Amino acid sequence: MAGFFHRVFVHHFGFKLLALILALALWVRVARDPIAEVEKKVPIEFRNLPEDLEIDSADFTEAQVRVRGPERLIHRLVSGDVRAEIDLSSVHPGERTFDLNTQQIHVPQDLKVVQIIPGQFRLSFDRRMTRSIEIRPRVTGTFATGMRVAQVSADPPNLMIVGPRRRVEAIEAATTDPVDVSGTMTRASFTTVAYVTDPLIQVVNPTPVRVTVIMERSAGGKKE
Repeated sequence: MAGFFHRVFVHHFGFKLLALILALALWVRVARDPIAEVEKKVPIEFRNLPEDLEIDSADFTEAQVRVRGPERLIHRLVSGDVRAEIDLSSVHPGERTFDLNTQQIHVPQDLKVVQIIPGQFRLSFDRRMTRSIEIRPRVTGTFATGMRVAQVSADPPNLMIVGPRRRVEAIEAATTDPVDVSGTMTRASFTTVAYVTDPLIQVVNPTPVRVTVIMERSAGGKKE
């Protein structure tokens, strides 16, 4: 019995006493650490979307997440510490409702999610489609008296777009940033960018577009 007492309480007594003091200090610190809450706006990350599908919803969802925990940890929260993830591996074309709960919210250890807004949201999905469309340059400017635009061309003349099938099929053509041809009397070329207005349509391998404008005298215009 004496040997047992010696091994448990006396052997390495200094180290055991130090460990006890540290444990008590940690407990006191945690016990005195006030609890705080903070609300974070968190973009919802979509994972594992099938390769042949696209999200066909213009409003990308953002969640408001209220987190509770020790004040010292709440104050240390930085962007990226709170994450919302949704697994899309099982989705099909059409609409689907998703529950947003604590299982999809990731927070640092010792913090707790107490509120999520919204608790549900809907997304639409469509087959992915790639298509070549015409580039129609947008020409602006003040022309000299008697002059008009005779011809406008784009190089390259087309660009490739990709996105949800329904939206891709609805696009007639791409346009360019405005090209100001004020003062042009014969021919001029400009470098610009082509785009489509639908935010869910992406341009495949975007490159600068060279717009060439040829001017001519309008009917009845006087030749100087």
